[in-house]
This record gives sequence, structure tokens and C-alpha cells, in this order.
Amino acid sequence: MKNETIIIERFQNRDEAALSKLYDKYSGAIYGVIIRMCRNEETAQEILQETFMKAWDKSHLYDASKGKFYTWLYRIARNTTLNFLRKDDKLIQTDDLSVYKDEGVEENQELHIELKGALAKLDAHHQKALRLVYFNGLTHKEAHEEMGVPLGTFKSYVRQAVEKLRVLYAKELLLLICILELLT
Repeated sequence: MKNETIIIERFQNRDEAALSKLYDKYSGAIYGVIIRMCRNEETAQEILQETFMKAWDKSHLYDASKGKFYTWLYRIARNTTLNFLRKDDKLIQTDDLSVYKDEGVEENQELHIELKGALAKLDAHHQKALRLVYFNGLTHKEAHEEMGVPLGTFKSYVRQAVEKLRVLYAKELLLLICILELLT
């Protein structure tokens, strides 16, 4: 933690090497937050770069006594993403939403329900580990502290949970293939 404090101070003093270290440490988690919000890889990459440029320009505004650096960076990313998404919104409704159905959203909801069902089959500690990293956007270090377990144990939870999901989906896919073979 002390090492990170030094890096952040160097970052605030406009040290590009510190920016690079912070980018390496946080870009993956921040990218995960952005991609979930905008659902477009190219746009997410642009917003990620813009997020770090804003952080660089406003580095003097970060105050460690008010929160963690990740939280500050997360808020910049979130606001940048929301501003980007609002920019493309139409101010006047031109579509009759009661007549047309957005099939993409419905399809996405079905996938979400299926994923929640698969997650529900996991042990509670595996569910929590995945939720903290993939849905809440925490780094492994932050998430293991949140769960109160050693970092190695936490990483094992994530790896085991992902492996269990692979097995669950493989079994369901095999069953689906067998059913389709019987129907044809």
C-alpha cells in the first residue's frame, strides 16, 4: 500500500512512469466496468484511454483521505462512459416503443437469466468471488480483502468457479446436442 502511495504521488507530480504503472495495475478492472456499460469493444478502448487522460489531467484533484485511487478512477470511467452514451441519445422520441420490440434486449435478458442460474449452482464463496471481480469491477487484491481471505485462496476461488461454470455449460451443451440429434 505504501508503494502505491508513492506511485500515486509521483503520478500527481506528472511522472509518466507512474502513469504507466497505474495503467498496468488498473486498466483491466476499469476496462471491465466500461465494456459492461457500453457493450462495444472499440468504444470501450477509446473510453479507457480517455479515462486515463482525464485522470492524468486532473491528478491533482485526487485525495487519498477521501477514498481509494481505484474508486476515484472508477468514477471517472463511469462518468466518461455515461457521458459518451448520453451523447448519442436522441432528445426527441421518434420510435413507437409500444409497437416495436427490441429483440436484442430480450435475448440479452435470457442470457443474463441463464448466467444467474449457472451462478446459483456454485458454492456461496465462489459466487461472491465472481461477483466481486466480474460484476463489481474490483481487482483481485481489493476483492480478497473484501472477502477476508488470503490472496492465493481468493484466486483459487475464482479459478475453481470459472472451471465449475465451464463444466456446467459443457454438460448442458452436450445434453442440448443429444436432444437435437434425436429430433433430426
